[in-house]
Amino acid sequence: MASNPDTITATEPALKLTPPDPVPTVTAEKAVGLVPVDEGTKSKLEERADYAVQQLLERDANSPEFGKVVDAITNMGAKEIRDAAGQSNRFLDRPVRAMDQETGVGNDLAQLRRVVEDLDPGKKGNLTAPQKLFGIIPFGSKMRNYFDSYKSSQTHIASILKSLASGKDELLMDNASIDTERANLWSAMGKLEQMIQLSKMLDRKLEDKANELDATDPAKAKAIRESALFYARQRTQDLLTQMAVTVQGYLALDLVKKNNVELIKGVDRASTTTVAALRTAVTVAQAMTNQKLVLEQITQLNTTTASIIDSTGKLLRSNTARIHEQAASSAIPLETLQRAFQNIYETMDAIDTFKLKALDSMKTTVNTLSTEVEKSRGYIARAEGAAQNRVGSSPETFKLEAL
Repeated sequence: MASNPDTITATEPALKLTPPDPVPTVTAEKAVGLVPVDEGTKSKLEERADYAVQQLLERDANSPEFGKVVDAITNMGAKEIRDAAGQSNRFLDRPVRAMDQETGVGNDLAQLRRVVEDLDPGKKGNLTAPQKLFGIIPFGSKMRNYFDSYKSSQTHIASILKSLASGKDELLMDNASIDTERANLWSAMGKLEQMIQLSKMLDRKLEDKANELDATDPAKAKAIRESALFYARQRTQDLLTQMAVTVQGYLALDLVKKNNVELIKGVDRASTTTVAALRTAVTVAQAMTNQKLVLEQITQLNTTTASIIDSTGKLLRSNTARIHEQAASSAIPLETLQRAFQNIYETMDAIDTFKLKALDSMKTTVNTLSTEVEKSRGYIARAEGAAQNRVGSSPETFKLEAL
């Protein structure tokens, strides 16, 4: 019981809250010796026990002085019992917020868990699938609705985290108070242990003296057994019972502190790991959704590219075949060339025939033109003479004029 209370905060595996064991039942017999008493104190207690026994032996069993010593034995440890009981009562009267399931830290943790579970993207199905009204009409986007709900929950999460921080402060203050109360209980148990040691010493010494007086003073021996020894043993039982109750309270305080420590760790993890995990899940969901959209676009683009390449290949194959067919064949069909040359030949033959026929016609034309030219010469001469006579420039001009 003298161990350092801070040892209860041993390191636990990550994200694991370990509840402490229930408070064990402490019997009166086991409560003895739990709090050590130094040898110097034991010597002083031994002296007090010897003094009390000596006072009983020196007084008449029927005297008031004997009764006063018996009363002192009867009331032995009464103050220590009251002090220890008072410490236990204060412990029972204090509110134990660490174990509260309706308000405080426990309720805040439950609320945070519900919010995190509601926002778990893994429970929302395929966020990229189109949302449909009545399963038929396209209506909105699952992804947009999910992120809208996440944004709207941020205020609630912040409020829960603030309440958890306040609850954590209360738990820390509870543990500080528990440490003070445990120190007080430890002091009370130390005093109870001293009184238990004293009562046992009295029990042993009174019994030994009574046995010795059986031979010399049986009446005194009987009085010691019926009064002093009886009340000494009765007081020992009361002291042991109170010690057991006080030890139980001390262990219960240790249990409450352990619970508080576990809840404080839970609050820290909820405020950091849980919220960070939620944000990571949301970020991953968003990233995976974007990646899926990009992947779909890439797949569609690859499909389109493959289709273009396939169409290009088909067109190239078709055109290449046609080009090679065209290259293998002549530029102008043979029949057309033959007809063209035949037309040329026929045209040349027609020209030759025309020339032959034109020779006779041209000869006739030349002869006719020559005859006509000869005929026209007389007419031309007369016309020329008449013209010269009109001009009168020549002395030989023939004129018919008046004399």
